[in-house]
Amino acid sequence: MALDKDSTFRPSQSGSKSQKVPVHKMVRTDSSDPAGRLHAYLQAKPCGSLEKNPSLDAVRSSVRQRRNPKETADITSVQELIEEIDCNYHSGLLDVVRHCTYIGMADDVFALLQHDTHLYLANVVNLSKELMYQQVLRRFSHFNAIQLSEPAPLSELLMLALKEENLDPEGHENNDQIEKITEMNTELLKQKMEMLEEYFCIHIDKHGNLSRLPVVLDQYTPDIDRLPEFVLCLGNDVDWEDEKNCFQSVSAALGNFYAMHPPMLPNPSRDGLQFYKKRKPLRNLEDEETASDDIGDDDLMENEIEHELLSEAETAWAQREWSIQHVLFPSIRLFFKPPISMASNGTFVRVASLEKLYKIFERC
Repeated sequence: MALDKDSTFRPSQSGSKSQKVPVHKMVRTDSSDPAGRLHAYLQAKPCGSLEKNPSLDAVRSSVRQRRNPKETADITSVQELIEEIDCNYHSGLLDVVRHCTYIGMADDVFALLQHDTHLYLANVVNLSKELMYQQVLRRFSHFNAIQLSEPAPLSELLMLALKEENLDPEGHENNDQIEKITEMNTELLKQKMEMLEEYFCIHIDKHGNLSRLPVVLDQYTPDIDRLPEFVLCLGNDVDWEDEKNCFQSVSAALGNFYAMHPPMLPNPSRDGLQFYKKRKPLRNLEDEETASDDIGDDDLMENEIEHELLSEAETAWAQREWSIQHVLFPSIRLFFKPPISMASNGTFVRVASLEKLYKIFERC
């Protein structure tokens, strides 16, 4: 759905209080009032891990401290990348993200937003990826650090990522190639460790262990399950020869790593619950041969669920939704400048308009 920069997303003209607003243009909620959110109509389910999170006021206070950074990186190529962001944003979408109301998640990827008299679906993965990219450039060389509980060997991370991509894991030639790529990328990143530490707060020691990551967005920690993919991206996708391209590609890799992707574990609140049911053990080879072709409800142990894994999944999905509502969208309102491409690439989709709905109900 293509969105016109000048008409479709033209910011609304707010009148004085004395002007009477037509019924079909009345806005029932605003960005500062949570009354219109889906959570207001759902029973709150307590979650022990979320109770330990900072209060919303603390989050917003921390976010606002980053609104006007006192220092910026004095590097021409970084300033050029920031200028490209500041000069190529969509003014209509900027008004939407600055004054929208978060309603809730429509599915695993899209969030429902209200702006003025319109309802939108917004792709939180695309939004968060671009926000993180912009934040990396704006915080360039002035990051706080996330300390990993244990140093992670680059070689092991790279091996995990390459095996995940390997289509023939039993092939000996592929295994030899994976080992060579792992060794080359490990040495490459060890050579670049001083630059990565100084500019991006990515700490790699002389033994090739990763121990620190940058704080790209306050009150948010990335999904560490995606760390192998990120390290492989640093080794394979970064242009280390050209300064501007190097900074841009490292920032993009960080943006993708820190983006609020759906967790690796299936969502247990939807159709994914079946993945957490225990299966009956196979009795013989014939069962093994036919299991993949004929798995039905009879193959699942009745009322037997992997409760530990299910609890882990519920926590991961609840934490993500909390972060989307209380960290992502408050940060988007303060920092984000949506690129023009987001008006036509499906990141924002208008799904309802109060004026049109009003006309439909008038006919009824």
